[in-house]
Amino acid sequence: MRCRSRIWALSTTTSTSGKPRSSGAKPIGPLFIAFEGVEGAGKSTQIRRVAAALRQLDIEPIVTREPGGTRAGEAIRAVALDRDLRLEPATELLLMLAARSVFVHEVLRPALEAGRIVLTDRYELSTFAYQGGGRQLPLATVKQLNQLATGGLRPDLCVLLDVDVDRGLARRASGARDRIEGEDLDFHRRVARAYRELARQEPNVALIDARGEIEQVFAAVWEALCARFPETFSPRQG
Repeated sequence: MRCRSRIWALSTTTSTSGKPRSSGAKPIGPLFIAFEGVEGAGKSTQIRRVAAALRQLDIEPIVTREPGGTRAGEAIRAVALDRDLRLEPATELLLMLAARSVFVHEVLRPALEAGRIVLTDRYELSTFAYQGGGRQLPLATVKQLNQLATGGLRPDLCVLLDVDVDRGLARRASGARDRIEGEDLDFHRRVARAYRELARQEPNVALIDARGEIEQVFAAVWEALCARFPETFSPRQG
């Protein structure tokens, strides 16, 4: 995949771990990239494509998901997404953040300290959009609690796959829906609006049009990664 243009200049010379990035030989990491979007946006598919492209460059990324990624996180995920449970918005938020706290401690920080590239399906932007926008909890409170759960560890880049809610839900129509996927259309539209507003407000967000075919969307994702991290992502492969 060829990087056709440089969308961003590098906005920082340090990584998530605080270590300086070299502009010489291509480093392997540390690098933390979160993929975000509404239901059916194609996050999992694009993560698989990016991971495969990195392996062609002899870089083995850590591929994980949120909530989850740890034994405790997967157990919490099962509760939070159980279709047979009714949870108050604040309860749902605290469950998500409990899973995130374990994820940061057991997976994310150790991986970044080891110089790895981490690709995760969802992170904090999901909480801001779903529990803040969708559940209409006060966003300032959501962010404050998230800060406690993460210790301030934020992605180097959020790849936000933008797709219409109706199109995204139609992509998931053939499969069983979890408790959050099964919410009504108004909920999912609030989430989508929140994501788009967050893309304007939050740093380090790449908004990608995800309405096209998988290969077309991957081309846009790879170009964004090349442009944002030219010292890591190759302009010749993908």
